[in-house]
Amino acid sequence: MTARLSLLAVTLVAASPALADVNVYSHRQPELIQPLADAFTAETGIPVNIAFVDKGMVERLVAEGARSPADLVLTVDIARLIQLDEADVIQPVDSEVLAANIPEQYRDPENRWFGLTTRARIVYAANDRVADGEVTTYEDLADPKWSGRICTRSGLNDYNLALLGAVIGHHGEADAKAWAEGLKANLARKPAGGDRDQVKAIAAGECDIAIGNTYYIGQMLADPEQRAAAEAVRIVYPTFTDGGTHMNISGMAMTKSAPNRAEALQFMEFLAGDVAQKIYAETNNEFPVKPGVPVSALVASWGTFTPDTLPLAEIATQRPAALKMMEEINFDG
Repeated sequence: MTARLSLLAVTLVAASPALADVNVYSHRQPELIQPLADAFTAETGIPVNIAFVDKGMVERLVAEGARSPADLVLTVDIARLIQLDEADVIQPVDSEVLAANIPEQYRDPENRWFGLTTRARIVYAANDRVADGEVTTYEDLADPKWSGRICTRSGLNDYNLALLGAVIGHHGEADAKAWAEGLKANLARKPAGGDRDQVKAIAAGECDIAIGNTYYIGQMLADPEQRAAAEAVRIVYPTFTDGGTHMNISGMAMTKSAPNRAEALQFMEFLAGDVAQKIYAETNNEFPVKPGVPVSALVASWGTFTPDTLPLAEIATQRPAALKMMEEINFDG
């Protein structure tokens, strides 16, 4: 009997399909993604392999074609997700879980990409030089009262192109171009550096307000060398005069070649669930995309706001016009 039971156990093990790994190409730093991968593996037993692809993700997937080992891509900014779509290297995913957990405005109408977190493109304001209520709208940034007082990174940066795309979506190309020209006229210096550099510039007295993403303040507060600069500013959530605060996303998509589709879908659904969304909120200081998942205590301390409802897919369609506009006015010059 014992021998028969042992033989049956061996037969069942042999007949059970082995768990496949999930292979991820990530534009996000591995240390931001690893806690999510570890939690997923602990829950399911499925290993997650993360390859950090800082540049050329689309080109790499195109070159690898059907031989690509990647199951999923994780990236930031709506423009990067659209680039993956246009290159035809991702595929639609039909999932009731993703449809239920991710609001419609933060996913592709054809289910080819999905938002994971949202981030607001906001104003950093000097605590000692900008009064409460002095800047309330994105339109305010073109007001001559800010002449010589604004800092920002390159106008060709994806985050700023998305913001300009939202301005186009709200006001049309003619008014958006006038706004971009007004913003340029108010710059204290030529655009340079990243969002954290704008915070440092405010702390150094080079400008009074700057455009940036919310979560960089959280990263700076956690860094002893940058904390003082971060404490010199506060976050202001501007809105469009006919809308809310501009949002962007980090997101995910399943590759067209995905060799482990079932496991990849499990990981996607996990990332959109309560456990992963809370990890995103606590470790990255971003806004969970799933309704009802609370933000971190730090993010909550920055106040509340009303997200703009302009669909990101619509904003993405304005990117070519936004890029052309920034080049025509020589925003960085």
